[in-house]
Amino acid sequence: MTAKTTAESTARLVEVFSAIQGEGLNVGTRQIFIRFAFCDLRCHFCDSAHTWNAPASCRIERSPGLRDFESHPNPVPLPTLIEWVERQNLPCLHDSISLTGGEPLLHAPFLQEFLPKVRSLTGLPIYLETGGHRPEQLALILPYLDSVGMDLKLPSVSGESHWQAHTQLLQLCHTRLETFVKIIISHSTDLAELERAALLVADVSPEIPVFLQPVTPLAASEQFSQTPAFAPAPEAVLTWQASMKRFLKHVRVVPQTHKMLNQL
Repeated sequence: MTAKTTAESTARLVEVFSAIQGEGLNVGTRQIFIRFAFCDLRCHFCDSAHTWNAPASCRIERSPGLRDFESHPNPVPLPTLIEWVERQNLPCLHDSISLTGGEPLLHAPFLQEFLPKVRSLTGLPIYLETGGHRPEQLALILPYLDSVGMDLKLPSVSGESHWQAHTQLLQLCHTRLETFVKIIISHSTDLAELERAALLVADVSPEIPVFLQPVTPLAASEQFSQTPAFAPAPEAVLTWQASMKRFLKHVRVVPQTHKMLNQL
């Protein structure tokens, strides 16, 4: 029992920092980002492959937004992470805390203990970014979340396929939390898959906002997949949006604005 408690009270992190959210419903807002290590997906377009495994140390920003990082060893004890978040949380600066990765739900036992404490101390809403394929883990922390952004993985773009899990996750959270869906689109997007995605979301609720996000092409040195992703043609994006709007009320096309602002 002691070993289990110890394991659940630490997390393997990549970084903690303050920045402007560049994607989805919260775009443009200021957030404290907690980036967790580990991901069990291998999307072709992934620009965060460094999060797939846990580094020996993580980066912690000393002053919000100044990128004055210091290094600390992994794993990180829960009280230490609380201290780091409190240090970031200057009065009136942040709109919410973003749990990102990697796949944060791989740390669900830790989050069960961490989230009630950090919400109580900061008063900030908690936003989860997830690959949308772990509904059982989401259920464990649902009471401590305020919003969820779910990435819906198109097989033609990501190489991943999790239709049933996506449905289950949306059913869990859409009536309880502010919920939206992000879909990466590229030159290889299959229209039939986009329509299937639209129907999947509409069957849960046609009111759930969907964000089509054109992929940001990676430099050759950053590509790990034999299937590199390129941005779609503008006329294709217009066609795809129109097709999805036959089933959904809110389909928006928004690129990764944080990259335009150099807020990486």
